[in-house]
Amino acid sequence: MRPYICFLIMFLASGVLCVTCSSFPTKEVWALTTFKEAIYEDPHLVLSNWNALDADPCGWFGITCNKERQHVIKINISGSSLKGFLAPEMSQVTYLQELTLRKNNLIGTIPKEFGMLKFLKVLDLGMNQLTGPIPTELGNLTSLVKINLQSNGLSGSLPAELGNLRNLSELILNRNKLQGPVPAENNASFVAKIHGTNDSTSVTGLCGASQLKVVDLSYNFLVGSIPKCLEYLPSSSFQGNCLQEKNAKQRPIRQCGPQPSRSHQAPSLKHHSFKDAAKHQKASKPAWLLALEIATGIMAGSLFLVAILTAFQRCRSKPAIIIPWKKSGSEKEHLMLYVDSELLKDVTKFGRQELEVSCEDFSNIIGSSPDSIVYKGTMRGGPEIAVISLCIKEQHWTGYLELYFQREVADLARLNHENVGKLLGYCRESSPFTRMLVFEYASNGTLYEHLHYGEGSQLSWTRRMRIILGIARGLKYLHAELEPPFTISELSSSSVYLTEDFSPKLVDFESWKMILTRSEKNSGSIGNNGPACLLPNSLEKRHLDIQGNIHSFGILLLEIVSGKPPYCKDKGCLIDWARDYLELPEVMSYIVDPELKHFGYDDLKVICEVISLCTHTDSSKRPSMKEISLMLESKIDTSVAIELKSSSLAWAELALSS
Repeated sequence: MRPYICFLIMFLASGVLCVTCSSFPTKEVWALTTFKEAIYEDPHLVLSNWNALDADPCGWFGITCNKERQHVIKINISGSSLKGFLAPEMSQVTYLQELTLRKNNLIGTIPKEFGMLKFLKVLDLGMNQLTGPIPTELGNLTSLVKINLQSNGLSGSLPAELGNLRNLSELILNRNKLQGPVPAENNASFVAKIHGTNDSTSVTGLCGASQLKVVDLSYNFLVGSIPKCLEYLPSSSFQGNCLQEKNAKQRPIRQCGPQPSRSHQAPSLKHHSFKDAAKHQKASKPAWLLALEIATGIMAGSLFLVAILTAFQRCRSKPAIIIPWKKSGSEKEHLMLYVDSELLKDVTKFGRQELEVSCEDFSNIIGSSPDSIVYKGTMRGGPEIAVISLCIKEQHWTGYLELYFQREVADLARLNHENVGKLLGYCRESSPFTRMLVFEYASNGTLYEHLHYGEGSQLSWTRRMRIILGIARGLKYLHAELEPPFTISELSSSSVYLTEDFSPKLVDFESWKMILTRSEKNSGSIGNNGPACLLPNSLEKRHLDIQGNIHSFGILLLEIVSGKPPYCKDKGCLIDWARDYLELPEVMSYIVDPELKHFGYDDLKVICEVISLCTHTDSSKRPSMKEISLMLESKIDTSVAIELKSSSLAWAELALSS
């Protein structure tokens, strides 16, 4: 009986433990990863440990959770040079009390959905590049104590709804482009006072925020006068505006434009007399004068219409595109996004019709995956091309994905090396929705195809060594000779294309999976014809990680010399199989591809040493690609004399390759 009671107690205790240690809300994790997706530049990698596969974000950089580790209550990432948008999905971090993203490079607007963060006490988005109006929905956040939106490009009027924030003590909005009067109280509250009613839902303007102690509205374009309820504030709080105040230094009149009248009183008797006289004068006009006025009015209207049409045509020629920001049901909301013409000014833009003709009506498919389709084509009077078309639905394409696309195009366009595939241009059209990349075509297929589906005799030992050296040179260029460095998002034998003379070219086709992953809101698939053994971290981190490329290069060397795929369902990772042979000279030759009749033992020792260094479990002990390239080039001989000496078939092979 006693063992049964003990078992029952343990069972109940474990049940209570499971209840109290419930998993972290998935919607909050999803909201945080969506925030990360909207950031398309993270130069200091502060978001590198924001892993969507981690169900507990409490250890992520800048995140603070409550004591029970059940909810995120603070997000503080300041001065990190993050560039991107504020994702509306952040409103799903329900219990958030502090959102501080100060001193970054955030662009776009402040989402109105932030008005759903009812527990928010601190909103600090100062010193960014945000534009658009301050959402009136912020007036719903009655817990707010501090708002800091200084030094942005915010425009529109100052929302009177901020007066609903009874606990607000600090309002910092200086150095923006806010216009209109400083709201004191609106008409609804004024009428309520006249009728002796007290409408708690009415907006009272800033006079309603009775706890305000610090206010800075300086250096905007506010007009009118300072409300009496705010006269206790120092004059510096209002300087640099267009206010009709003598105590606070204001902008020059030429910067302010026409000023509104101080008085909004009803028209006086003089105004009525003037209007009556005007009516009488109009009635007494002769017919010929009336006809002349009508004709003049028609001509003026025609000229005005022509001017409007001309302006419209000019506006259409500006480098602006309308990108779907969010779509729900039959309603479509759009964000006007002006593309930075400097970003893509040196990159050739192709028309879809031009590419369709070059690729035989997009019938010449040479590769496909769930994420993209690759077409082969020939430009009229030009080179052969490979066109990668992203498989993505228009409704999943957002403003920040478009900027991510542009940045990736610009990033690829700066690559210029004999062992790196050259981006020739891109295609971006809205009807039909199209996002394509145009690369130079390497006619000999991928290295993966030759290693695992081709004839083994085509890749002699010397030819494999030349391919290895070419890949090493290409990676050295990407890592050490570019600023900022460039990394291949998924380095494997499938990302190495071969020319007719078997010269390798690195092509980063797989980077576009990141766009698809972001758009579909899932982890995506990393499978392809040559999947690589990934480091134990997220794919996105590897995309930004030079050490990840070095690790993958070690796996790629092993694949080239062994002829085995880097991962097999039955045997697991190739590197795990090979570790027993890499450091033992007497069995080292067992990793060599059995298709090879001859190989250089000295070369093999160098290759095995490099593989061990590249795949070292401590990433800090891995050498740089500059060191690796020097090691390979100084110790591997790929001269014709070596090839002739090692193989009796070399003469025929040399003739075929010449």
